[in-house]
Amino acid sequence: MIASNEKNVKAIELVNEAYKNVKGKVLVSPENGWDDYVMRLFELGKGGYSADHSHDFPHIVYVLEGEGVLHLDGKEMAIESGSFAFIPNKKRHQLVNASENGDSLRFI
Repeated sequence: MIASNEKNVKAIELVNEAYKNVKGKVLVSPENGWDDYVMRLFELGKGGYSADHSHDFPHIVYVLEGEGVLHLDGKEMAIESGSFAFIPNKKRHQLVNASENGDSLRFI
């Protein structure tokens, strides 16, 4: 069980050639008693992007703030605060910060 604030969770910078300017926080996980799921908060800074990847589990993305592009299974979708997507398992996807003014793209 956990009740907290994301400000209390240390951000980890993802350092890899597949990622650019990405920080992540694990908010809820099996460590907190939720055995089947993990809730993460990601922040893509100016010009940032996540890896173009797929995996064996589905997930949901909800955009908290910023603007960007979701590449999903060969298609592009403009995203902004309030946008959401269900990403089935084994579907290629990538999120890109498309902000012109340097704002971060933050999503769960």
